Amino acid sequence: MNVEVTPLPGIGTRQDFMIRAGRRIGVITHRDGKFELIVSHLDDPDDCAASIALTPAEASTLAGLLGSPQLVAHLQEQHREVAGISTKQFPVVPGSRFDGSPLAETELRTRTGASIVAVVRRGSVHPSPRPDFVFEGGDLVVVVGTADGLGAAAELLGGG
Repeated sequence: MNVEVTPLPGIGTRQDFMIRAGRRIGVITHRDGKFELIVSHLDDPDDCAASIALTPAEASTLAGLLGSPQLVAHLQEQHREVAGISTKQFPVVPGSRFDGSPLAETELRTRTGASIVAVVRRGSVHPSPRPDFVFEGGDLVVVVGTADGLGAAAELLGGG
C-alpha cells in the first residue's frame, strides 16, 4: 500500500491511502496528540466524508484491534503445517488477576503446556516476552499450543 503523508501546517499530519473501493482512508495526527480517523467521499477522494475524533487511548485500542488479528493469522499460517498446534489470543481484563503481574507469575507453560509468543499492547507487538514482562489490562496475549493446552490457557487467563 502506498501511504501518503501530508503536512498540515498548524495542525499536524495526514496519513492516508486508497482502498480497493476507491475511497481514501487515513488518520490525522494532531500536534496535541489527538487523532482523527477520516474517510473520503467515493466521488472525490480529496473530500472528507466522515471523521471520527479519537483520544490516544482510543487510537491505540483501534490499532490493537486491527493489528492483533493480522499477527494471529500470520502465526496460525506458520503453525498450520505442524499438526495439532494452534494459535489463539486472550485479553488481559483490566483489574483481573494478571493485570499488573509479570508473565512468570502465570506459570502458563508449566501449568498448560502452551506458550506465550507475543503480547499486543496499544497497537505495538511485543514478541517473545520475557518472564519479567508485566501485563496491563487491555493487553492481548498470543498463545501457541495444542487444543488442550489452549483450553487450559483460556481457563487460566480468562478465569484470572
